[in-house]
Amino acid sequence: MNLFTLGFKSLWSRRFTVMLIVMTISISTALLLGVERVRDSVRSSFTNTVSGVDLLVGARGGQIPLLLYSVFRIGNATNNITWESYQHFAKRRGVKWTIPLSLGDSHRGYRVLGTNQDYFRYYQVGKEKKLTFAEGKQFDGLLEVVLGAEVAETLGYRLGDSLIISHGLGSTSFAEHDDKPFVVSGILNPTGTPVDTTIHISLAAIEAIHIGWEQGVKIPGAQRSLDRIRPGELEPEAITAFLLGLENRIQVFKLQREINEYLEEPLLGILPGVALLELWGFMSVAEKALWIVSMFVVLAGFFGMVAVSLAGLNERRREIAVYRAVGASQGHICALLVVEAMILTIAGILLGIIMLSVCLLITQGLLETRYGLYVAVTLPTASELKVIAGLLGIGLLSGLVPAVVAYRNTLVDGLSAKT
Repeated sequence: MNLFTLGFKSLWSRRFTVMLIVMTISISTALLLGVERVRDSVRSSFTNTVSGVDLLVGARGGQIPLLLYSVFRIGNATNNITWESYQHFAKRRGVKWTIPLSLGDSHRGYRVLGTNQDYFRYYQVGKEKKLTFAEGKQFDGLLEVVLGAEVAETLGYRLGDSLIISHGLGSTSFAEHDDKPFVVSGILNPTGTPVDTTIHISLAAIEAIHIGWEQGVKIPGAQRSLDRIRPGELEPEAITAFLLGLENRIQVFKLQREINEYLEEPLLGILPGVALLELWGFMSVAEKALWIVSMFVVLAGFFGMVAVSLAGLNERRREIAVYRAVGASQGHICALLVVEAMILTIAGILLGIIMLSVCLLITQGLLETRYGLYVAVTLPTASELKVIAGLLGIGLLSGLVPAVVAYRNTLVDGLSAKT
């Protein structure tokens, strides 16, 4: 009889125990492949957050904090940079475009970003893909706002709806700019980046809502209506950071050095790609730790299979002896046990892949809208195939252990009575 057929029938006769082993292997496989899939997706998501930017400029400090708060909306800036310094470099020869960024306010837990219309003209995500509108248009009026896709979907905003910006960060705020409500003028298409969780208003609007505020505190009676605000009061005094693109990228290192040596105030210019590499260096420790934990789960599953197989050998001694009696060699017995282990491994891997795909299909929308992380449901990638090959190798080794033990069992040992 074919070894695969014989192995399958033997496993089917112990199907309850076999199902538990397959489930253990499948969960281990789903966890290990899930870690690999999410890790690749996180890297891709971070890399695709912004593209086409030659330099990112902010107050002097660490380049990773600058990258995190200005691009990923994580954390806060320790200092701002003056509007005069921004204008100095924005008007510098060789600079093609700049995008000013002003952070600090929020709305129901979502960050508010003050910028100008160049943001919609030059900001790119993924492989140089520009921002597009699902509805409406960019802000033109002073108190108009453009919402990221997740903000609009989660909070249920539509064009023409009004909203109030809160001072500072956090989902709950007791200091609101309620005297100047904003109107939704546009909603962006999903990008899978922090743009989806951002509320965009103009720099002039940032200044307008903070008139009558001192050190983050509203001064009673100091607020003024728009018709009482002079145009000169709407020019920013400071911004958080700015993005910069050059006409000729060969000049990027020269300009970076000029920014970092700027005498008027301490500035830091970084290359986003270099900062991302440094960020991955810090995150590699967490990645390896998660990978090691996943591997221990996998090994625990296969050790369980070995333990069950060894425990079952005592019950199967007479079965093996019968195989020997009808002419099966010790090599055939070993091969049968290895084949059984590989059937269990392959079944567990296939079930694990199916479990992972189903889980991703269920949670894909939540991950994308809530965390800006798009995890694709695809066939195993090249890196995942290597993981699967490793699992098959572990399964083979797991089958060899009981096979070696069975090899030492003799026909007489299997047929004789034990005392």
